[in-house]
Amino acid sequence: MRIKLSYKIFATLTLTSLLVVVLMVGLIRYYVALNFTDYVNRTLLERYSEIADALAAEYQTHRSWQVFKAYPGRWQDILRTSLPHRDFDSGYRPAQPPDSEKKGFSGRAQDRPSPGASRRIQRLARRLALFDADKQIIAGGRTRVEYAGYTLQAIVVDGQTVGWLGLYKKEQLADPLVVGFLTQQSQMLYIIGIGILLLAALVAFLLSRHLLAPVEKLTAGTQALMSRRFDTRIEVESKDELGQLAADFNTMAQTLESYEQMRQQWISDIAHELRTPLSILRGEIEALQDGVREINRNTLNSLYTEAKHLSKIVNDLHELSLADTGVLSIKKVPVDPAAILSETLGHFAQSFAENHITIENNLGNHPPITILGDADRLRQLFSNLVENALRYADAPGVLTIEQARTADRLLLSFEDSGPGVPEDALAHLFDRLYRVDRSRTRTHGGSGLGLSICKSFVNALGGEIRAANGNLGGLRIEVDFPLTG
Repeated sequence: MRIKLSYKIFATLTLTSLLVVVLMVGLIRYYVALNFTDYVNRTLLERYSEIADALAAEYQTHRSWQVFKAYPGRWQDILRTSLPHRDFDSGYRPAQPPDSEKKGFSGRAQDRPSPGASRRIQRLARRLALFDADKQIIAGGRTRVEYAGYTLQAIVVDGQTVGWLGLYKKEQLADPLVVGFLTQQSQMLYIIGIGILLLAALVAFLLSRHLLAPVEKLTAGTQALMSRRFDTRIEVESKDELGQLAADFNTMAQTLESYEQMRQQWISDIAHELRTPLSILRGEIEALQDGVREINRNTLNSLYTEAKHLSKIVNDLHELSLADTGVLSIKKVPVDPAAILSETLGHFAQSFAENHITIENNLGNHPPITILGDADRLRQLFSNLVENALRYADAPGVLTIEQARTADRLLLSFEDSGPGVPEDALAHLFDRLYRVDRSRTRTHGGSGLGLSICKSFVNALGGEIRAANGNLGGLRIEVDFPLTG
């Protein structure tokens, strides 16, 4: 069963709030009951402060608790005489200790309860207990109950604790007022807990709606992109992670839209680029079939030229596809790019002479510099750049080639004497199938792929290539490579 994300968020937040509320109410109720029981026991013990005073006086008189061990009835006598305001049975007679023990006893200390002592005194004698300074029981209390089972009050004589008066702790409070108070507090805690839980559920519902609103927009936008509607955009309403995700989605959609436009333009340009040589080939062959033209050297040379041009376009497209997929074959070994460039210029010397273009080669003025590169790819790179200048520079003209070195880079520059390139076209010179209108037209034989291939080669070697209008009135292309160190 598929559960919506909003339900999951709502259920998670609500269950978490429920758990927190249950734990909070339970812990508060437990500690209130625990501390309240201790509070009640201490309050009751304070009501027997007169007994603590009487026990302090008894200890001060005898300087020990031995009298309670010698005469167990003395404990109940202390309780009876210390609480005269209580309604106790008065039927008792004083008990006289032996003559040998009378010394040092007060008249009250010589009294001992009669067999008919009241039941209330007996119950109180079992609930109250006397402990010495080490919290060892001396009188009263319940058997087998340690001092930890009592609420204690110190008995102080001359600034020192000589004993403890203990009140047996009641774990279960039976007073109707106390029980009613605790019940009322528990009910209030339950009401507060339910209110907090309802409020948390409302907040969870609103929060889940708020969090999922941009997610739903992203879902709708993704479905639109799947339908190839690349102009889809999502309104960014926040600056948090979801807002950043929406902004990234818009960037992705814009990139896809740009690539889609490039793809369409790419297909159109390739079709147009291949159509020209194919049309010429078709026309030449049809003319030969119809007998309009004779098969001779000129005709064969024309067919060969168009086939060669068509083959170059296909090869250039193949090189670009390899660069796009990251499988372009590059063998990086130490090479001297200036030597390779000089070698390449030698292959074009006759063509430059026929077109009345002078080459100013300043490479020989510098010592050899080695980089990590592929000699074959560098020859292809330099051939494309030199051929580009040969094709578009007006005659008579000049091609100046220079070399410069920085701490970690090698810069090679190619500058022709013109015509130049409009400023708005410089940024597009390395785009595929891009041509500048007027001076750089298809009539010069270019396919618009040469500079794109140059950029792919330079990037594969870790370098950079850029174009600008030079001081000679033409185009200046700079290529820099990282040095091997």
